[in-house]
Amino acid sequence: MSTIFDKFSLKGKSAIVTGGAGMLGREFCRTFGEAGANIVVADLNADLAFAAAQTLREAGYPAIHAAVDVTQPDSVAAMVEACVDDFGSLDVIVNSAAMDPKFDATQPGQHRNTFEDYPLEMWKQAVDVNLTGVFLCCQAAARQMVAQGQGSIINICSTYGLVPPDQRIYEKPRQPKQFKPAFYTTTKAGVLGLTKYIASYYAGTKIRANCLTPGGVYNNHDETFTRNYSYRTIMGRMAEKDEMNGALLFLASEASSYMTGGNVIVDGGWTAW
Repeated sequence: MSTIFDKFSLKGKSAIVTGGAGMLGREFCRTFGEAGANIVVADLNADLAFAAAQTLREAGYPAIHAAVDVTQPDSVAAMVEACVDDFGSLDVIVNSAAMDPKFDATQPGQHRNTFEDYPLEMWKQAVDVNLTGVFLCCQAAARQMVAQGQGSIINICSTYGLVPPDQRIYEKPRQPKQFKPAFYTTTKAGVLGLTKYIASYYAGTKIRANCLTPGGVYNNHDETFTRNYSYRTIMGRMAEKDEMNGALLFLASEASSYMTGGNVIVDGGWTAW
């Protein structure tokens, strides 16, 4: 009989992480490597994906990179094909690639648009990446998983897919108001709905689909935002970047073998009150 530690192992499994060169994506890839998996670091930025895969290889983990545009079916299909060609299977896919307007030091001053004036072009682009992109990646992964007879699909949702943003936390004294745009809540809510659909569609099979819903992760945010955000959480702080990894591994592995259509929320209690 296997132990609980055996159930968390991904030895011999192969996993794709889209958005794999991002902050959380890199964490996810490293977690899979530590659990014994082969890893495909997939990202729109080929150079960053290559560098992330190289870092994994230097640490002793089998990894390749794939340049992928999740809005393009041919690009997504090539990503899955690369995984199967190199590693022989696709056992886990994590759909982490998304447009997410951050409020950290890397993206200053990009949140001035009010709801009434939000550009249609930006809305369409976000829907294409955040929702259609997840659909295309799930679809391509499912084709391979059907052929194999098993697989785990993990879609990254957000607390803002469950509840709307509290726009007050983005306010700063003597500065113009900033807003988390409507597309983010809309598309992340759609990801949760799509995940439930996929889970039910593959009822009676060994193909599972679940969501992982992170709360805000600290990434050198300014003091005002960090304080405002932390006040809204039960735990009184933002997440550290490695605090989603345990939930991710649970969903990817046999430890969650009786779970599909679910949503693991790791938000410090944000959505509990």
